[in-house]
Amino acid sequence: MTREGKIVMAFSEFAAGQNNMEAERKIAVITEPLLEWYHLSARKMPWRSEPSPYRVWLSEIMLQQTRVEAVIPYFLRFVQAIPDIPSLAAAPEEQLHKLWEGLGYYSRVRNLQKAAKQVMERYDGMLPPSYELLLDLCGIGPYTAGAIASIAFGIPVPAVDGNVLRVLSRIFASEADISAATVKKEYQELLCQAMPQDQPGDFNQALMELGATVCLPNGAPKCESCPIALECMGYQQGNSMLYPVKSEKKPRRIERKTILLICAPQGVLLHQRQASGLLAGLWEFTNLDGHLNEQEVKDYLRSRGIQEEVIEPLKPAKHIFTHIEWQMIGYYVKCSDIYPAFDEAVADTAALEQIYTVPNAFAAYKKELSSRMKKH
Repeated sequence: MTREGKIVMAFSEFAAGQNNMEAERKIAVITEPLLEWYHLSARKMPWRSEPSPYRVWLSEIMLQQTRVEAVIPYFLRFVQAIPDIPSLAAAPEEQLHKLWEGLGYYSRVRNLQKAAKQVMERYDGMLPPSYELLLDLCGIGPYTAGAIASIAFGIPVPAVDGNVLRVLSRIFASEADISAATVKKEYQELLCQAMPQDQPGDFNQALMELGATVCLPNGAPKCESCPIALECMGYQQGNSMLYPVKSEKKPRRIERKTILLICAPQGVLLHQRQASGLLAGLWEFTNLDGHLNEQEVKDYLRSRGIQEEVIEPLKPAKHIFTHIEWQMIGYYVKCSDIYPAFDEAVADTAALEQIYTVPNAFAAYKKELSSRMKKH
């Protein structure tokens, strides 16, 4: 048996075998102080003050891969423009993209709308008060279903995210790899048995809050501020930083790009990406594979019938996706006129702000463009 197999089996025996009662006892012991701490110390968030099913769902989708501080203004703007599920289902895709602009991972908002349409068709516009039925909606996995079910409907099911996995790994000083699906399942089953039936939403949020603000992912945990430190085996052993154990990610694929800000008096040339794949359906500045020199850029422009008046190199930039890293160089190109193709558009300053959604991958060049447009 491999080392990983032994670790998973060891934790399974602890959480689901002969030591199951001890594991449940530890969860029971931490519950009261954890909830007391949460009720006193929880950060103020707009979806917590009004935890309707729609608002909880929207917040959980926005919070995926995104910090709370960054999400709050997006959340407030989104619910003001799209206050409920019927309006979400009916919203134009371009409006959704514009409201989401800067949050990244745009498939989240597309799946959000697909699920809203499912809810309109199946449940008359109301999210179903059922963990299993929530799981059947587009873009909702076990964690999100657990969060909505427990917080919005008071259903005693766990919501196990990275914060919760880290907290539990340190509490049990577990060497199990939290990247393994079997380990996450073990924690879910343990919490299903041991979580409080009367406050499941607060319990789930308390574990998440502890992981986000005290039992930190990067750097040393703030054990002196932790309400459950005395029950934490990692703290007792003085080696909390050893946990959680997580397998190394595969290295990102490097892609080199040349970004062109092709500008004419009427605006900048934009290209719409394909309807599927990375950044699907969003607008981007003209870009070419590889790092092109100035002559190669001029050759491309002439192949498009574009006669440049000015061409200037721009500072390089980088953008990191989950599995890909774009290493970009750029050029500012000034010309007298632009003739866009069928999947292109020419956008002035107002249109860039109000209509076209350009993802954060191009943020450095969008900032450069804005600076130059203001000068003209």
